[in-house]
Amino acid sequence: MKAIVQDVYGPTGVLRLEEIDQPVPGRGEVLLRVHAAGVDQGVWHLMAGKPYAIRAAGFGLRTPKRRVRGMDVAGRVEAVGPGVTRLRPGDEVYGTCAGSFAEYACAKEDELAPRPARLTPEQAAAVTVSASTALQALRLGRLEPGHRVLVIGAAGGVGTYAVQIAKALGAAHVTGVCSGAKADLVHSLGADAVIDYTLQDPADSGHRYDLVLDTAGNRPLARLRRILTPRGSLVIVGGETGGRWIGGGQRQLCALLLSPFVPHRLRGLASTPRPEDLGTLGELIESGALTPALDRTYPLAEVPLAIDRLRAGRARGKIVIRV
Repeated sequence: MKAIVQDVYGPTGVLRLEEIDQPVPGRGEVLLRVHAAGVDQGVWHLMAGKPYAIRAAGFGLRTPKRRVRGMDVAGRVEAVGPGVTRLRPGDEVYGTCAGSFAEYACAKEDELAPRPARLTPEQAAAVTVSASTALQALRLGRLEPGHRVLVIGAAGGVGTYAVQIAKALGAAHVTGVCSGAKADLVHSLGADAVIDYTLQDPADSGHRYDLVLDTAGNRPLARLRRILTPRGSLVIVGGETGGRWIGGGQRQLCALLLSPFVPHRLRGLASTPRPEDLGTLGELIESGALTPALDRTYPLAEVPLAIDRLRAGRARGKIVIRV
């Protein structure tokens, strides 16, 4: 089969299209014919091996343990391994796996769900990682009906889902922060207001929010706390700025250490897709409350170009690889 592989950490130049053996499903796994695969920031981190804490977490200290990148997936079950009881060959599914930038990939049965009828394979492949992150962040921030929510990075992968999920879960008012060129997208997702960060820092807006979800930038905690209600919550998702060792994780760590001493609830989120989240997301999708916002699709051979576009901040929503 064809797959995008890497043997060393580095920029997108380390990726190459190569013929390799098809994987064989183990116990509890299925073999997927991959139709589409999502691109997210985690793909870049694992490709680059940065921050270095990722390598120490078990992904390979000197070289990647897995040669094939990609996690979000949509495809058709081709074969099942021992112990698989819920899925069968021919099922159209979506979810996560290791190595989705390939024609075939193995995935655990409990990390897949039937592809919603409303979604194309490309749309479905854009859901799991980013939408699960958004859902977990809103839960961590203790979102309640009637809350006012601010989503920083509202036109990104996580942000586009956070705006929609917040509205679906009863937020009274959702404000999205993005560049002016992406304001129309964020409005179309259901945001009640949009702040163009190139013209105004959201910390200077004068408004107060029950929940601030920060998925972009590197604003100091003190500035973000200024726009929280007296008992408001701040959730920092990931971190794309910072040092080589822990990346943007220092803000998350500071938030956790400061939280016990201030009236605000300050949290950092390092999300992992959970099988139970697929059920919630599937219900939101089937109800029409949640629809993936796709930026553009690339063929398998152009994975490096897709990652470069993501890292340059040009994407309006999710980037997808069509296999």
